Amino acid sequence: MKTSVALIGFMGVGKSAVGKILAEKLGKTLVEMDAVLIKKTRKSIKQIFDEGEISFRELEIKAAKELAKGRNQVISCGGGVVLNKINIDRLKKDSIMVWLTASPGVILKRTRTDKTSRPLLKSNSRVSEIRELLRYRKPFYERAADIKIDTSKLDVDSVVNLILKKLSEYEDFSSQK
Repeated sequence: MKTSVALIGFMGVGKSAVGKILAEKLGKTLVEMDAVLIKKTRKSIKQIFDEGEISFRELEIKAAKELAKGRNQVISCGGGVVLNKINIDRLKKDSIMVWLTASPGVILKRTRTDKTSRPLLKSNSRVSEIRELLRYRKPFYERAADIKIDTSKLDVDSVVNLILKKLSEYEDFSSQK
């Protein structure tokens, strides 16, 4: 019986905002993967990423391994966690994987004001970068996802309610803490 929910998806799709409310409604603990990395390294995500994407992904693998051992959690994963199959294999053991999506324009609008903590969006042609990264990551998200929800035209409460409805359809998911 799975007891956790892992939120996956690109930056700006609503993982953190949705995760907070979803965890409250399910009576589960919210865990932000990025916060785990920050706590362990005592560095910002940008600082960690500036040391190289490979070392960032290695830290992410360690964090996913640790978080996958927990139960009764809502895990807000980093946007690139799906790039390493081992992360998904570990998380899927006790988590329903919920892929949150949004259009490139919506992602740009949601991330536009955050110029410092989005290490993958560096240039002035951010919408092109978003499109390219989404195109590359799409098959990874598709393989990992149990549930897919487009957040482009939905508010946070609507997304949470959709997730709750879809979770109720999973016989192997326990919404009980």
